[in-house]
Amino acid sequence: MTQNKPDHEFTIDENEAGQRADAYLVKAMPDLSRTRIQNLLKNGDILINQIPAKSSMKLEAGDVIRCIIPEPETLQVKAESMDLDYVYEDSDILVINKAQGVVVHPAAGNREGTLVGGLLHHCEDLSGINGIMRPGIVHRLDKDTSGLLVVAKNDLAHHALAAQIQNRSMKRDYIALVHGIVGESAGIVDVPIGRDPKDRQRMAGIENGKPAVTHYRVLDRAGQQTVLLCSLETGRTHQIRVHMAYLGYPVVGDPKYGRRKEALTWPGQALHAWHLHLQHPRTGEPLDFYAEPPAFFLGVLKDIGADNTLAMLQGKLKDSASLTK
Repeated sequence: MTQNKPDHEFTIDENEAGQRADAYLVKAMPDLSRTRIQNLLKNGDILINQIPAKSSMKLEAGDVIRCIIPEPETLQVKAESMDLDYVYEDSDILVINKAQGVVVHPAAGNREGTLVGGLLHHCEDLSGINGIMRPGIVHRLDKDTSGLLVVAKNDLAHHALAAQIQNRSMKRDYIALVHGIVGESAGIVDVPIGRDPKDRQRMAGIENGKPAVTHYRVLDRAGQQTVLLCSLETGRTHQIRVHMAYLGYPVVGDPKYGRRKEALTWPGQALHAWHLHLQHPRTGEPLDFYAEPPAFFLGVLKDIGADNTLAMLQGKLKDSASLTK
């Protein structure tokens, strides 16, 4: 057991007294799975009043809980030659149009073929702030979401980009095709997101989750589907997918939050990170990048007659110089 500064610290009040330690911790740390919390308890990484906690301990008012999250196991990431779409590159940042199906960083079951492996093959000077498993990664995209991702090549860039995400000056816009006809022309979803208490492999809109805000605007309505421009104010795991499903308009093709037994003739979910706005981390220059959706997504938009969406995409891409490699 380590004696490092705790990553999480809680003081139990009278309203929280009487709960089992494990039950309280699952609610207090929604980003950790129940299994992860049980393992932390078993390994002595969670202390109650400086004593290693047990799952069944009953909490009392005034108890101080300290939790230390151990560093992830060292993983030697293999540099791999990959055909990545580099939208922009300089000595500080890389902007990549990530293909659908590509995992961003290594994890259990996805040791090879990751974006990080391709980045390490392309360049060796990536920020080390997020450790060996996530070098240069400032934000991420789901495996089945395509589109723009910015990568930091040094720690100065990483700190500056992370600050832009924190203060919400970095803008990220997505094109989403959802089931159902969205009635209002625009709206805001302000629903906290955390681990689904019924399924720890999913996220959900829950009262005690982390703040999550998504802005959306209708681009096209076609048949029984709607094309939305979704803008992230925050960046929670699966945020757009969870929020759209919460409203009753799940993303078409979403394997986790979408409609079951959905018959598709094209791969994956219809969600693409198409616009990224940021300030250059060294010069402060405002930069805007655009990336055309995958061919299958464009084909779907044409098939359903999403003319407004296609015109917007074509206009922005034509006027933008950001696609120059």
